[in-house]
Amino acid sequence: MRVLLNAGPWLSVPPAGYGGIENVVATLVPALRDRGVQVVLATVGTSTIAADEVVFRHPVPQFPLLQLPYNRVMGCVMAHMDHVVRELARREDVDLVHDHVEAVGPVVLAALGSAAPPALHTLHWDLGKHPALYENFDGRGRVRVNGVSADQLYRAPAALRAASLGHVHLATPLAGRRAGVDKGRYAIVLGRITPGKGQEDAARLAHAAGQELVLAGPVGPYDRPAALARALRDDPDALRNPDVQYWQERVRPWVDGRCVRWVGSVGPAKRDALLAGALVSLCPLQWDEPGGTAVVESLALGTPVAGYRRGCLPELVDDGGTGLLVAPGDEDGLVTAWRNARRLDPRTCRRVAAERFSPSRMADDYVSLYEKVCTGQDSFA
Repeated sequence: MRVLLNAGPWLSVPPAGYGGIENVVATLVPALRDRGVQVVLATVGTSTIAADEVVFRHPVPQFPLLQLPYNRVMGCVMAHMDHVVRELARREDVDLVHDHVEAVGPVVLAALGSAAPPALHTLHWDLGKHPALYENFDGRGRVRVNGVSADQLYRAPAALRAASLGHVHLATPLAGRRAGVDKGRYAIVLGRITPGKGQEDAARLAHAAGQELVLAGPVGPYDRPAALARALRDDPDALRNPDVQYWQERVRPWVDGRCVRWVGSVGPAKRDALLAGALVSLCPLQWDEPGGTAVVESLALGTPVAGYRRGCLPELVDDGGTGLLVAPGDEDGLVTAWRNARRLDPRTCRRVAAERFSPSRMADDYVSLYEKVCTGQDSFA
């Protein structure tokens, strides 16, 4: 089987630091190739992962454009998809497209009809977005979708659920490959600094409870404190970015360098060291997280999770075994879970991650979906 895996134009595969979808793709590609699947990767020119072929329109990542006004960024993803369409038109050896590009990807692929291979589109985001699209979704006999958690699909509009083949949980190459390390004294929130991740609440509660906290992730397009400081000094448009606004107004006041530290976006080695050394990984989610990359990475590195019982967390965390979950908004309960989760056994976290969140498990699940898409397209709604 030859699959064109469409990662999109935003970040390299693997990403240098932050990159949820790109990390998923980087985990999936080698595991698929181990199973004999040939992978044509549609990405950006800086991607370094080994694939059978790499195609791209943009030589460098376009992530800095992502949150600009629509009329300044609209052509970016369109140029990428145009390149994908041209690639599919010039060749006849692609059996299936596995698409990861939000909204535009499935629409373009469905519009191609029989001029393109059948497609599987993975939904990585909040399915309450784009209601005019998702509430009227029509794969036109060519595009099926999958979620990254059961909770995500449960919340999906009926038309999207009708096109779904089910969900595949995310995975990490860290699963089953790491020994335990000595723990530090801090908790960590790993992820882009944005309201849905709840860094403001985590930082405020750290001060109230006298706990140490590390925030690791970019603020908008700025992956280092120095880069953000320069932008705030020199670029009058920087504060138009909603994540930068959130940082300046609601998170930065709590970041004192002692109780709460922000280390920016971290590469794989530093990320792994920070996660493995943390007493607990905090998920004070303010939205229904669909996938939970940080959760599976934390468990693989032996770090239990404390968070709100919402989104995908109840599917990924064994409450009382690999983490502690409390009702959304229960801040006192979250602080108690924060303090108690450090008593959970890191070996249990690593064992469960190896069983449930390995690349081989995810690849097997996707190969099964690929076969359904390729053999059952006549029955698509």
